Amino acid sequence: MNTKPEKVRFAPSPTGYLHIGGARTALFNYLHAKKTGGSFLVRIEDTDLARSTKESEEVIIRDLHWLGIHWDEGIEVGGQHGPYRSMERKHLYQPFIDQLIQEGKAYYCYCTEEEVEEQRKIQRTNNELPHYTGKCRNLTPEQKAQYEKEGRTPVIRFRVPEDQKILVKDLVRGDVEFDSNGVGDFVIVKSDGAPVYNFAVVIDDYLMEITTVIRGEEHLSNTPRQVLLYEALGFPVPKFAHVSLILGEDRSKMSKRHGSTHVDQYRSKGYLPEAIVNFLALLGWSPEEGEEEIFTLAELEKIFTLDRVTKNPAVFDIKKLNWMNGQYIRKAPIDEIVEMSIPFFIEAGYITEEESKTRREWLVKIVEAARERMEYLEQIKDHARIFFDDTLHLENEEAESMLRLDHVPMLLQAFQEKVEEVEAIDTDFAKGIFKVLQKQTGVRGKNLFMCIRVALTGQCHGMELVDILEILGKEKVLARIDQALAYLG
Repeated sequence: MNTKPEKVRFAPSPTGYLHIGGARTALFNYLHAKKTGGSFLVRIEDTDLARSTKESEEVIIRDLHWLGIHWDEGIEVGGQHGPYRSMERKHLYQPFIDQLIQEGKAYYCYCTEEEVEEQRKIQRTNNELPHYTGKCRNLTPEQKAQYEKEGRTPVIRFRVPEDQKILVKDLVRGDVEFDSNGVGDFVIVKSDGAPVYNFAVVIDDYLMEITTVIRGEEHLSNTPRQVLLYEALGFPVPKFAHVSLILGEDRSKMSKRHGSTHVDQYRSKGYLPEAIVNFLALLGWSPEEGEEEIFTLAELEKIFTLDRVTKNPAVFDIKKLNWMNGQYIRKAPIDEIVEMSIPFFIEAGYITEEESKTRREWLVKIVEAARERMEYLEQIKDHARIFFDDTLHLENEEAESMLRLDHVPMLLQAFQEKVEEVEAIDTDFAKGIFKVLQKQTGVRGKNLFMCIRVALTGQCHGMELVDILEILGKEKVLARIDQALAYLG
């Protein structure tokens, strides 16, 4: 295994939220840098002027930081290879454009988009791979002058060598070979002077001294173009590692129909960043030995290696993520979980922001009781509803049938008497009351516990009944017994 320090980068396009696949790519780059003692750079690929926004850039940066993925150089951090947005680097691209033009490795193309699309239609009709035909490859000065007289503004195309095998040595996929005849002369500079991604990324990676390019499999088709540019400019070709796609559970490409696809969506639902990182690391990578699945970021930094990244697609298993997030919820300090849960209490209308401070001790009890059953923190809204809605709502027929059992009025009256006898419901009372009721009434098991649970919450199942009694307190417990007895008539 190579232990030489390597420099890697994550270069998102600021055209939307941070996708789960993008977050995994960023994580793998970060972990590879840490493992090799190298450095991790983040820059913004904003060559798509129509779709790039400052808001998207801010969200991507925010979510990377939230995940605990921090970088050594790049946007926000600075460094000696800036600026770190593609469109702020246009002046750096020009000498390389001029070089390719002067050496005859690139040329001006005056074809309109409509003409290019017409060429592609013909190729598709003939079952050919769509590519530029090279119409403007060898224009005379007179032809150029005529096009310019017509008001055409040219793009700049790279002149792809004919009959050449392009070999991509991929650290994940092995050797991948492409035929240059299937590539076609591609645009490197648009008619408005903006650099195209495939050109900008090569210049940026070279100038920023990137040694290994780790990115998603969908970029593999771009790689032959980039390799050709590296070679034409006399640049050393970096190592490549194309990570497999993330698929939905039906094994199709992950999309909105599979559920949440952006980091922001998981953050807003109350997933813990540590759980997301742990889960993402195992999408297409596995440790060398053992069946352990819970890893901290610090542990991943020590054990991650690219040679354990599989080329097979990774399946996004939401059940596994929920299980894993539940593990982190239960291990985290209770104060941390309460702090993250409070926005959901407020969002549900249960408390105000001010009440979240004055009633914090009570909220801690609710979260402590509920967290054993939570997969993500937004679920606290459902679990906590029983403490804020004082109206009896029977959740289903099972709850109705339990409350209608013949012994229930007698049981509730006995329960009511015992509650009235104490000053307050504390832990000792909550733990001991059921043995007392069992002895006094002869009711036991499900007919005891579930009937009282239904009377107090309207539900047959849920958090520990002892916890429910303590959290509700004497007044609420008595009020709910009264309500249940009234319901039974």
